[in-house]
Amino acid sequence: MSPAPVQVPDDEALVGLLAAWLPGRRWFPVKGSVAELGAAGGLTLVDPRGEAAVRILFVRAVAPGIDTVLQVPVTLRAAGADEDAGGPAVIGTTGAPAVLVRDGCGDPAFLRAWLAVADGPGGDVDPDHPRVLTGEQSNTSVVLPAAPDPDGGPPHPAAILKVFRALSPGDNPDVDVPRALAADGWTHVPRPLGWLEGRWPDRGATAEGHLAVLSQFVDGAEDGFELACAMAGRGESFAPLARDLGMVVAGMHAALADALPVEPPAATVDRASSVAQAVRDRYRWAATAVPALEQYAHAVEELAARTQHLTDLPLPQRIHGDLHLGQALRAHGEWFVTDFEGEPLAPVAARTRPDLALRDVAGMLRSFDYAAAVGTAGSAVGADDARSWADDARAALLEGYRDEVLRASAERHDAPPVDVASRSALLRALELDKALYEAVYEARNRPTWLDIPLRGVERLLD
Repeated sequence: MSPAPVQVPDDEALVGLLAAWLPGRRWFPVKGSVAELGAAGGLTLVDPRGEAAVRILFVRAVAPGIDTVLQVPVTLRAAGADEDAGGPAVIGTTGAPAVLVRDGCGDPAFLRAWLAVADGPGGDVDPDHPRVLTGEQSNTSVVLPAAPDPDGGPPHPAAILKVFRALSPGDNPDVDVPRALAADGWTHVPRPLGWLEGRWPDRGATAEGHLAVLSQFVDGAEDGFELACAMAGRGESFAPLARDLGMVVAGMHAALADALPVEPPAATVDRASSVAQAVRDRYRWAATAVPALEQYAHAVEELAARTQHLTDLPLPQRIHGDLHLGQALRAHGEWFVTDFEGEPLAPVAARTRPDLALRDVAGMLRSFDYAAAVGTAGSAVGADDARSWADDARAALLEGYRDEVLRASAERHDAPPVDVASRSALLRALELDKALYEAVYEARNRPTWLDIPLRGVERLLD
């Protein structure tokens, strides 16, 4: 027997209830100040079992430097004994008669309702036993186990639902890119199984974009950064895995170029000068925030000048855009690449803009410095051995990437790729750009980690 229907409060009342709950969420983008919150519409979904009312709220959050629309799914039931029961987090009660409001992301009622309206091929999953992943800073992900096969056949794959918290108009790359890669036959990306779009008011207009995506769950996977840290702490070489990873990243770039082709830039665009100027601009910004960088002004200018005179640079293409070890999963002897969303608060157009594929490689190279430092902290591995560990991993990644590019080029009878010397100089500039960004981030957020990017800057300018 289904529970009696509840009187759903209006969105403004629900947003008022959320005001005390949102600042405690890791994904809430406003830190250190009070946000002005307002209702921006939403979607009403229907739980097929009728156990709860389901509402996806769109909440506009405004604070200094931030003006964004957040997605907050909630479930609503009559207040009573259920309030003290286990299950999804209770946000609070509101209305008369009182209505219990829960976080929808871990609530089977919301998950059943979402699956009932999502587009895509679908997956045979069990929404009644979800597991909400903790620690995410931008979104909320929920693992849904495979539904049992009534005929006793082999188990279906589990799935993971990623609910995008900060909404952006347009097609979210964490939906479209994996769909395109999977359709192109690239097997190192979890296959999307379902997705949902929505509309919300946006500065006098109506915006439309993706709200969430359901993807194949990579069972038994190890996070690439955690794996690398553990191996560094044991003094165990990561080079064989890094070489495999380099080959996978090269394959990803080839698949992206094939699945999501872009128009070549105008002949008048000087790509080398653009990279060089970006390094100069990044350095000026970083040195203002991190005084320890001021000593490198001359060395940065010399590197930028050398970069400016590079020729035969590769053409821009679609890339991952935020690639590092934490975006790679190791399972069943293979690497899988995840999280193509990019910076959630950046416009979709900025996150999907064509760029140099080697920028992804540079991001992965920077990851090895972090894994070496974090993994060996407090271990018996000395500083010199940690540096050697990272150097070996970087060399192996580049070897795997180069070998896969050459293999694919020969298979297609293409012209040889950009020469090694040009690639090395370009990579150094891109890696320096990333390290300068990291220095500002660490100075502002994790001062005890600031030495990691500073040592990287010193190495790259040596």
